[in-house]
Amino acid sequence: MLTANTLEIIKKADFIVRKCGTRNPRRIAQELGIEVFERPFETQKGAYTVILKNRYIFLKDDLHPVMANIVLWHEIGHDQFHRKNAAKNGAFREFNIFDMQQNRMEYEANIFASQGSLADDDVLDCIDRGYDIYQIARALHSDMNLVILKVDTLIQQGYRLRRMEHRNDFLKG
Repeated sequence: MLTANTLEIIKKADFIVRKCGTRNPRRIAQELGIEVFERPFETQKGAYTVILKNRYIFLKDDLHPVMANIVLWHEIGHDQFHRKNAAKNGAFREFNIFDMQQNRMEYEANIFASQGSLADDDVLDCIDRGYDIYQIARALHSDMNLVILKVDTLIQQGYRLRRMEHRNDFLKG
């Protein structure tokens, strides 16, 4: 059964994809008025902040394109659900990056990323074809842990699928 919060995240991600007509996170960030800058972070993959009502995503400059898209989706999730927290902190702030077990905001941003980047029909089609989680991730240009989160949300929506384990910190480091 879907929690109210998970349902809100799913609806928001689906609305943004429909409104923008794309699943491309760079185009979506642009349409939402979020500026994206690449930076030579050593370990951090991305960050979101609000400075003087301007919204920014900072992205590690040497990420693989698949990971860059996942991180962008994740940071857009922070924009949609945690903007007030980011604005309160004023300047550049690193959330407890991507550790879903320790931080509800990270979990919510990852659910948003899985819903925004992975269409229900595409995941279900791969499952119907008998793909395992690795094959689904490869076919949909994603990460297996994000696909597992997506499968969890599909289960919560009533699809009869097998639950799988994922790493809570799959985007960390």
